[in-house]
Amino acid sequence: MTDTTAHKTASLRIWLLAARPKTLPASLVPALAGGAIACAERVFHLWSFLAAVFGAVMIQIGANYANDLFDYLKRTDTTERIGPTRATQAGLVTPRQMAFATAIVFSLATLAGVYLVYRGGWPIVIIGLSSIACGILYTAGPMALGYIGLADLFVLVFFGPVALAGTYYVQALTVTRPIIIAGFAFGMISVAILTVNNLRDIETDRKGGKNSLPVRFGPKFARIEYVIMLLGAAAVALVLAATERKPFLLLTFLYLPLAIAPVKAVFTKTDGETLNNTLAVTGRLLLAYGILFSVGWAL
Repeated sequence: MTDTTAHKTASLRIWLLAARPKTLPASLVPALAGGAIACAERVFHLWSFLAAVFGAVMIQIGANYANDLFDYLKRTDTTERIGPTRATQAGLVTPRQMAFATAIVFSLATLAGVYLVYRGGWPIVIIGLSSIACGILYTAGPMALGYIGLADLFVLVFFGPVALAGTYYVQALTVTRPIIIAGFAFGMISVAILTVNNLRDIETDRKGGKNSLPVRFGPKFARIEYVIMLLGAAAVALVLAATERKPFLLLTFLYLPLAIAPVKAVFTKTDGETLNNTLAVTGRLLLAYGILFSVGWAL
């Protein structure tokens, strides 16, 4: 391997690290489920689906890059944090490089959005602009969502009904209330992913003035929230199974036994390594739920 190739490989690894791949199921899974539901309803549209998936993932990566940058600038990310390495804080990239990368990724999301606006009209303009704005304001500005305790609400809405129903809408050009309700289940599990992240970072967030819900209400609250979010996703499937006469949505209950180990870890462990692994496992729970939900909807 040449020095140039090695340098390019190292650079790619840095940007992949900053993208936080363990969290990406939060955007990817509901978008994929939106495509699966569209298939089941016989309204699948390939290019709209691909553009929606690409746009959703780019917006999350852009938000993660912005978070990496602004948490560093606000001195929330320090050498004391116990989570995975943050590229800007670790000196792997400069703040200017991270800002440029954030702009590039959001621009790529906007390119996908141009086609989706052509396909779906003004609702997509609202969804796209608000998603990008919230992705930046998650950690940027004096009233950053992550710093005033509104991150959980943002994740619930944008990684839930916005992602699922939005992906379905650009294919079917219509959306129904059950599909919007279904999106909240995906949002709840994404909130569970965020909860593990915030529980792990509770001490450094407190010192940095990042008033996440665990900082505001304590670790016990975070642990209870984690369980409620996982059970809430199953409850959404139960309600839809009963009201929409889709009994096979109860297949989603099969994901609950998989949740036992991460729930136990959340309640008994505080070390960074275990909670980092629990965050990744929760992402896989979201994937399992998405597969089971999609199959249950189609049957």
